[in-house]
Amino acid sequence: MSLRAIWIDFLFNCATGTKKVRTLLTPVGVVIFGLFMISFVVLAKISDKVFNFPTISNLYGSIPLIFFGFILTGWSVFHFLKVKGTPVPLNPPPKLVSSGPYSYARNPMLTGIFFIMFGIGLWIGSLSLIMVFTPLFILLNTLELKKIEEPELEKRLGRTYLEYKQKTPMFIPSFKHYHKDISK
Repeated sequence: MSLRAIWIDFLFNCATGTKKVRTLLTPVGVVIFGLFMISFVVLAKISDKVFNFPTISNLYGSIPLIFFGFILTGWSVFHFLKVKGTPVPLNPPPKLVSSGPYSYARNPMLTGIFFIMFGIGLWIGSLSLIMVFTPLFILLNTLELKKIEEPELEKRLGRTYLEYKQKTPMFIPSFKHYHKDISK
């Protein structure tokens, strides 16, 4: 059995396991993702210094990006919490969430995080965060979603998720394909 298959099974077992275990694992998932995100910012600042990149700080340009990112992320989290789940793959909602921002894109929460990362890059004046590390962060998250989270969702939610996946873009909303909340 491959490491990928083991990880998918682990997520599936956590997601379908007891509430107590899921609740205990939620902070672990939050901390790991937070450290992952922070490490990209730190590595970008180090790269800026090592390669002597110019500082391109723009506080006024960063505020709308960060604000929009927090609003989109918060709106997404609210829809997960509404059905008694969390954004952490170890403690996901028990059913498909296709309401609110999820009716436009499958991963609006990460889209919000991407906006926050670009905004932070602009705020702290990190050319490498904007041009290298945020795109790398997006790539790695996309690969993880495609190779780990989506197969787990297909295994756990079956046909409902497959139909949703077929109709709903991954990150960038397609308003012409907007569909009604199918999770009810």
